Amino acid sequence: MADDDQAKKPGFRFSLKWEWALSTAFGVLVIFAVIVLLIFNSFMTVLMRQEKTHVADTMNVVVEKLNTQKQPLTGAQVNQLLRPRTVLSETKKPTGPYNNAVLTSLARDSQTVTVYDQKGHPLFATRQSPLAFQKSKKQRISTRKINGRKNLVGIAPIRAKQGDTILGYVQVTDNLRDYRATQVKLLQIDLVLGMMAVLAAAVLSYSLATFLLRPVEAIRDTIHAMREDPKTDRRVPEMHHQDELSDLGGLFNDMLDTTQRYMDQQQQFVEDVSHELRTPVAIIQGHMEMLDRWGKDDPEVLNESIKASLQETKRMKSLVQEMLDLQRAEQIEVNYPNEVSDVSEVVEQVFDNFKMIHPDYVFILDNDVQRPVQAQIYRNHLEQILIILMDNAVKYSQSRKEVHMSYESDSRSLEVAVQDFGEGISQENRDRVFNRFYRVDKARSRTKGGNGLGLAIAKRLIEAYHGRITIESALGQGSVFRISLPILSDKDAQLLTEKKEQAQAANDVPGIKSELLADTSTTDQSTDETPKS
Repeated sequence: MADDDQAKKPGFRFSLKWEWALSTAFGVLVIFAVIVLLIFNSFMTVLMRQEKTHVADTMNVVVEKLNTQKQPLTGAQVNQLLRPRTVLSETKKPTGPYNNAVLTSLARDSQTVTVYDQKGHPLFATRQSPLAFQKSKKQRISTRKINGRKNLVGIAPIRAKQGDTILGYVQVTDNLRDYRATQVKLLQIDLVLGMMAVLAAAVLSYSLATFLLRPVEAIRDTIHAMREDPKTDRRVPEMHHQDELSDLGGLFNDMLDTTQRYMDQQQQFVEDVSHELRTPVAIIQGHMEMLDRWGKDDPEVLNESIKASLQETKRMKSLVQEMLDLQRAEQIEVNYPNEVSDVSEVVEQVFDNFKMIHPDYVFILDNDVQRPVQAQIYRNHLEQILIILMDNAVKYSQSRKEVHMSYESDSRSLEVAVQDFGEGISQENRDRVFNRFYRVDKARSRTKGGNGLGLAIAKRLIEAYHGRITIESALGQGSVFRISLPILSDKDAQLLTEKKEQAQAANDVPGIKSELLADTSTTDQSTDETPKS
C-alpha cells in the first residue's frame, strides 16, 4: 500500500537544497528591494528638491534683473536685459559684457522661461511655453502634468524695488527631463544589482546548503541502506564540525545501535527460549507418549512420569520468569530513570535474610561504611542483584559452608563484594559466566535447578545503572563477585526524588504501583544463576 502511495506521488519535486537556495534568494530579493526602494525614494526626493531649487534660482535671477525698472515692462526692455548679445554696435560686436548669471540660468535645456506684462501678455520666452499663464501675487512652485508627464511650474511676480509695483510676471517651466533620465538610469542599475544579488545569494545558499546538509544526506543514505538490509553495520559518518545536524547524525547512530541491539536481543531471546524449552518439552512429551502407550496401567511408571513432568514444568516456569526479568532489565533506562535507593539498608537487609533462611551456613559481613549511601538504582533491582550473587555463593559453597560479604565506598563510588569458598572458575570459563544459559558444569547445575540466567540478569541490571560487575576466581579456592555503583550527592538524590514525585503526580499512580508490584513479585521468586565451580 505504501509503495502504491509513493507511486502516485509526482516525480518532480524540489530538494531541500533548492528550497533553501530559492528561499534565501527570495528573501535577499525582498530585503534588497526594500532597501533599494528606500534609497531610491530618498535619492529622487533629493533630485526633485534640486530641480525645484533650479526653478526658484531661475525665477530669482530673472526677477532681480527686471525689478530695476520703474515703468511696466516692454518686450524691448526684457530682451535687452535678458539677451545682451542681441544688442550690437554698428561694427557687429557686442557693446557690453555678457551677463553670465542670466545666461547660465536660461541655458538649461529642460527649462522654459517666459516673461509676461501686467496684463499677462508674453514679452519674452526662451521657447514656446506649453502652459497657459496664471497670475500669482507671490512666488510659488507646483507640479503639473503636461502631455501626461510631470513638470515643475514656477510663477513669480516682478515687483519694482521702489513702490512695490508689479511690473510683470515670470513663469519657469521645467520638463524634468534630466530628472526622469536619472530615474531611469537608477532603476536600471538597481535592477542589474538586484539580479546580481539574487543570483549570488542563490549560488551561495545552494553551496552552503550542500555543505551543511551533508549529515541529512548521510542519514538518508543510511536509512536506505537499513531498509535494504536491516542488519547492516552502516552508520552516519562522523562530522568534524559541531552543530545541530552533526548532533542529529550522532543521535541517529545511537538510535540505530539501540534498535540493532533490541533486534539482536529479540532474536537471541527467541533462539535461547526455543533451545532451552526444547529439552523439557521433549521430556514431557516422552513421558506422555510412554504413558499413552503402556505406562498408565503401571502405578510406578505413572508416578515417575508425573513427577518428572511436574519437575520439567516448574523448570520451564522458572525459565520463562527469568527471561522476563532479563527483558525488563533492557528497559531500565526508560522505566526507572529517577529511582534512588539507600544501598546500606539494602545490603544489610539481604544479608540478614540469607542468615535467616540458611542457618547451616556461616555469613560474615564486613561493613566499612558507617553512613547512609545513596545510588541511582531501583531498590528491588539492587536487592535482586545481591540475591543472585548470594544465592549463587550458597549453592556452590558445599564443602565449606561459608559466605563473606563486604561493603565499602569512597567519595565517588561504592562497592559490594560476595565471596564463596567453592571450587573456583577457570580463566576460560570466567570470561563466559555472564553469557545467557552458560553453565560451567551443566550436569550439576541441572540438579540444582539452574537455568544459567542469574548472572546474565545481574550483569544487565548493574550495567543499566552505569555500574559494573567483575569476578575474581581461583580453581579450588572459590570466587569473588564485585559490583560497583556511582554514589549520588545529597543534592542530586533530592533532585531525582523530586522528579520521581512529579512524574508520579503527572501519570496514573495506580498504574505505576501495579507495575512496581509486578516487578517486585518477580524478585521475590528465587532465581537460578550461572553455577560456579
